[in-house]
Amino acid sequence: MSRYDVIVVGAGVAGSLVAHRLGRRGRRVLVLEAGVDAADPGRGEPDPFTAYLTAPVKGPDAPYRPHPAASWPAMTDLTGTAGPPGFRMTGHLLQNGPLPYGSGYLRVNGGTGNVWTGLAPRMLPEDFDTEPFGYGRRWPIGYDDLEPHYRAAEAELGVAADADEQREHAGLPLPGGYVFPMRPIPASHLDRLFAARLDGRLVTDPVAGDEVALRVVGTPHARNGVPDPRYDGGRGYVPRGRGGRPDPDSRCLGSASCIPHCPTHAKYTPLRTQGRWSPSVTLRDRCVVSRVLVDGTGRATGVEYRAYDGSATVVHADAVVLAAHAVENARLLLLSRLADRSGQVGRNLMDHPVVLTWGLLPEATGAYRGPGSTSGFEGFRTGPARGRRAPFRIEIGNWGWAWARGPAGTDVAEMLGRGLLGDELRRAVTDRVRRQFALQFEIEQSADPANRVTLHPRERDPLGLPRPLVTYDLDTHVRDGIAAAKAVSDQIFALLGAEDRTAYTPDAAWPGRFEHRGRRYGYRGAGHAAGTHIMGDSPATSVVDSWQRCWDHPGLYAVGCGSMPSVATANPTLTMAALALRSADRVEADLADRDRPAALTPDTPGAPA
Repeated sequence: MSRYDVIVVGAGVAGSLVAHRLGRRGRRVLVLEAGVDAADPGRGEPDPFTAYLTAPVKGPDAPYRPHPAASWPAMTDLTGTAGPPGFRMTGHLLQNGPLPYGSGYLRVNGGTGNVWTGLAPRMLPEDFDTEPFGYGRRWPIGYDDLEPHYRAAEAELGVAADADEQREHAGLPLPGGYVFPMRPIPASHLDRLFAARLDGRLVTDPVAGDEVALRVVGTPHARNGVPDPRYDGGRGYVPRGRGGRPDPDSRCLGSASCIPHCPTHAKYTPLRTQGRWSPSVTLRDRCVVSRVLVDGTGRATGVEYRAYDGSATVVHADAVVLAAHAVENARLLLLSRLADRSGQVGRNLMDHPVVLTWGLLPEATGAYRGPGSTSGFEGFRTGPARGRRAPFRIEIGNWGWAWARGPAGTDVAEMLGRGLLGDELRRAVTDRVRRQFALQFEIEQSADPANRVTLHPRERDPLGLPRPLVTYDLDTHVRDGIAAAKAVSDQIFALLGAEDRTAYTPDAAWPGRFEHRGRRYGYRGAGHAAGTHIMGDSPATSVVDSWQRCWDHPGLYAVGCGSMPSVATANPTLTMAALALRSADRVEADLADRDRPAALTPDTPGAPA
């Protein structure tokens, strides 16, 4: 078949949900995935676990091997340097900005959703319009417009959280009587230790000049917990496990390996949604879409894609949905020379610059037990202070210094370098790892047209397609937020009596670093790329409308975080999923309009008199 109702480009979270929703309506959907579908030893593709064990670098993408024809930004592609510009980027994603864009993504079936953290908080109502605070862009829709789709996304992903806690301490106006599908993931030992020491204590925001009361608040998770029997009017919820199959007993067992792999399949991945696809949905992997096709009126009619050997194929559909990641969606629109009347395609690239701080507590922290983070501090996300510095959310890190400095083997190597051996080494490593903890500050970065994805003028991938080129920087508002976050961290460490080991050295390990108001800071990327085909209420200033439809091309949708006008302080996957489900309903409505019989009038050619 070469004609479908809908072509979806990309089989990550957004693409898988759109395909599922439309397939359930009986639509013939073709999903084109640039990466490989699954382990296939016959084609040289090892299973993810074997690939991880044999990978020389155990990073988040270690379970997967990129094919040169569908590569991605590997963790080792970005390194820091001593001299200007302070970093070096090689590989698929190239950069030329003042600061590095520190996030990667995957091009395999399931996309980056295979290796995400599983944290699923909602955005807050004021996040949808930060213009009153003097920065950012306003969404063309508000929290209330998205609220029912948040609930739908929480059902699809299987979210575990405490609704009362989210109302009272995270500021979410959840509907009365609403409960999440599953009860909250239990707090970690470190969460409870922090709550006992810090709840109610005051810290000063040095930029805003305000005092903020600390409180440890549980984070919503898209991983299986205990189903809440009150859910869905008392009908309850049945968790889904591997392959999307109902698995009432599936639970997070605290394996502490959510990234890169959940061995119990308790964490949501797009493969779970794909397991529920109807027979009318077809997945075709190893297909790199190189161009979106439109007719003389600008309407989308299909796509051209390349196999890994370079051969080209054309397929047609009544609707085309781009869901290939914020960077790759922008790259494909630029390759197709489409949707850029506003000049905003590829611009407004956002992420969450993450400030990491780490140290040692006097006592055991229970490191490396459970998900990477189960709770955080919500008090710095809202209010007038965000007008003076970027807001942030604080995650309490359960995995020691893993993100900041590497896994425990890094500590072993350091102590071996100091000459420790035998029992002395064992005691030293045990004492350090058992007391490790980290804080992770996710800073809001607002839309800035200067931060952008373009096509590299010379560099090509093995299929002859221009590689993406990123220009990136952090403005003063974000840098002031980072400075405030570090100052808050200093106060929390003092309240805990913790030994602060934070040091953004050596240069090679911290490509994202800068001097601000006389102090040195380091940041990492959160993997939360957003904004490259930004949503708005005018074709003059935005790429897609509130339904994620490209203004200039009927039948063409660009879905995913790339449509978000702001990324706020919440991990964006749940919001992206809610938007995708909302857009799927719009695609279905547009197709239904197409299928509706035309009304006959006496003036209709061929109509009876």
